[in-house]
Amino acid sequence: MSKFVDKLHSLSKSSTTPIGFHPSVSALKSPAMLLIAGLSETQVKEAKIVADVNADAGLILSEGPSAKVVNQFVEAVGNVPLGVFVKGMSEEKINELVSLGCDFVVFDIRIPAAVLHKEEVGKFLMIESSLDQGFVRAINSLEVDGVFISNKGEDSFIAVEHLLVCRRFVEILEKPVIMALPSLVTKAELTSLWQAGVDGVVAPPTQSVEALTELKKMISDLPKGARGRRAKADVKLPHYGGLVAGEEDEEQEEI
Repeated sequence: MSKFVDKLHSLSKSSTTPIGFHPSVSALKSPAMLLIAGLSETQVKEAKIVADVNADAGLILSEGPSAKVVNQFVEAVGNVPLGVFVKGMSEEKINELVSLGCDFVVFDIRIPAAVLHKEEVGKFLMIESSLDQGFVRAINSLEVDGVFISNKGEDSFIAVEHLLVCRRFVEILEKPVIMALPSLVTKAELTSLWQAGVDGVVAPPTQSVEALTELKKMISDLPKGARGRRAKADVKLPHYGGLVAGEEDEEQEEI
């Protein structure tokens, strides 16, 4: 089982405290959001920084890193889960990365479908913000552990558009949502992403120890516990002056 997926499951449990109950001690200790450090393929020292700041995971964002590079990064991050963006890779290549100690893979919709059945590695689908709503809903039926929202815009900040996109996906999907940051964010921007339902953020590559440490501290300062994450499509609220549709139907059947 993927260590990173385990962390996401723990995060999910800590954010769903029932109404009227106080969050447990373990929930209060859990982070409100996970930090994934983006890594380039060129500098192994970046991976050492990931270990130094105790990020929740590292992710090699370069397409098609060699087995040698992945092996070096796995050793450098230590106990921190390492993921790889595997766009365009064959199933055999992905198998090789898993054998080297890769904890999870991130891929687009053109990856071989056989990858979905690999239980020994975490599987995350990279999606564009413009993805059709029907396709987004269909993701719930796939054997993936979550989605990464790519960020290819020109904005160097978190725009209202980013928040709307995140909220749209969060309300449709029954899986964790992770956002790739366009740049390092402020505390206010990070809070807005958390309120939108984002479960984790990917920091841009080549960040300093100080920058990642500050980002991790901002995450630790976020509110703990439930945040009203997803709307339930099957919930019907009562309205004044009448009964809920389901209750009206029941009464008509009794008559």
